[in-house]
Amino acid sequence: MSTNPNTPNNSEEVDLGQLFKLIGAAFDRFFNFIYRIFKGLFSVFIWFVFFIKKHIIILVVAGIIGIGIGILSSKTSQAKYQSSVTLVQNYQIGENLYSAVGYYNDLLKQSDYEILGKALNLNEEKANSILSFEVKPVVSENQKLLAFNNYMKGLDSLAATKIDYEDFLENNEDYTHTFQQISIESTQRNNFKSVFENIVESINSNPFFVNEQRKDIAELNQRKNALELALVKSDSLQNTYKRVLEMSSKSDKSSEIGITFEGSNDTEKTKEFDLYQSDLELRNQLVQIERNIQDKQYIVEMISNKQDSGFASTKMTLFGKKLSVKLYYGVIVLLGALIILLGLEFLKFLETYNKSV
Repeated sequence: MSTNPNTPNNSEEVDLGQLFKLIGAAFDRFFNFIYRIFKGLFSVFIWFVFFIKKHIIILVVAGIIGIGIGILSSKTSQAKYQSSVTLVQNYQIGENLYSAVGYYNDLLKQSDYEILGKALNLNEEKANSILSFEVKPVVSENQKLLAFNNYMKGLDSLAATKIDYEDFLENNEDYTHTFQQISIESTQRNNFKSVFENIVESINSNPFFVNEQRKDIAELNQRKNALELALVKSDSLQNTYKRVLEMSSKSDKSSEIGITFEGSNDTEKTKEFDLYQSDLELRNQLVQIERNIQDKQYIVEMISNKQDSGFASTKMTLFGKKLSVKLYYGVIVLLGALIILLGLEFLKFLETYNKSV
C-alpha cells in the first residue's frame, strides 16, 4: 500500500491561491466602484461647465435684471426700520420667550393685528406697522465652552465619556443661554420702546414665574436673617474672648486661658484670626445673598438696547445670510433662470431618451 504525503500540501496551496484570487477580485471591484463614482461626478462637473458656457449670456442678463429690480424696489418700497434689545434671564424663561415670539410672528402671518395689539398692549395702527419679530441667543464660543465644562462636571464619569462638545452643542437649546436678543422690524421708527417694554412686562407678570420669584426671595430672606443672627453671635463671642484675654493678662497664673474653635487644626493661627475668618465668611455670605435678592427682583431685564428710534433696515435674508436688496434680488432672479434652464435641459434629455427607447 503506497501513500502520497505531498497531496495535503498541494490541496492547501490550491485553497490559498483561490483565497488570494477572491481577495484580489474584491479589491478590484471596490476600486472600480470608486473610480466609476469619481468618473460620474467629473462628467457631471464637465457637463455643468459647458451648460453654463452655453447659457452664460442668459444668466448674466438675469443677474443684471435682478439687480435692477433690487434698485427699483429699494427706491419705491416702503421704508423698514429695525431695532433690538438684549435681555438677561434671571429665571429660565427662555422657552416661554421663544414661544411668545413665535406666537407674535404667527399673528403677523395671519394679519391678525387686533389680537397682536391686545397681546402687546398696542393700538391696531402700531400693531399693523410691525413686520416681524426675531429672538436669538447672545453667546460667544468661550461661553459655550464654559457651559459645556459646567455640564460635564454635573455628570458621572461613565456618562461623561459618551458625550463630546459637538453632541452638547447639537442638543443644547438656544433658549437656555442667559443673554437673549429680541429684534423687531417695523415700518415706523418710533414704535420700538413700547413694544419691548410690553414684551418684558408680559414675562415679568407671568403667574408661574411670579410665584417662583416670591418663593426664592422668601428663602433668601430667611437665609439672610439666619446669617445676621449668626453674625451677632459671632460678635458676642469675639467680645467674650477679648474679656477673657484681658482677665488673663491681669492674672498671675501661668496657665493659658483661651477659647478653641472645633475643627480648627491650624495651630499656627491665633484664636483671634480664627474668629476674624469666621466673621468675614459670614459677611461674604450676606453680601452674596443681598446680590441674589437684587437679581431676583426682576424675572427678566433689559440690559442694552437701540430701541428709541431704530435704524433703517437695508438687508434681506437669503439662506440664513444677510444680503443687500440689490444682491438679494440679483441672486433670486439668477437662481430662477438657472432652475428654468436646467428644467428645459432635463425635458430635452427625456425626449431624447424616449426616442432612443
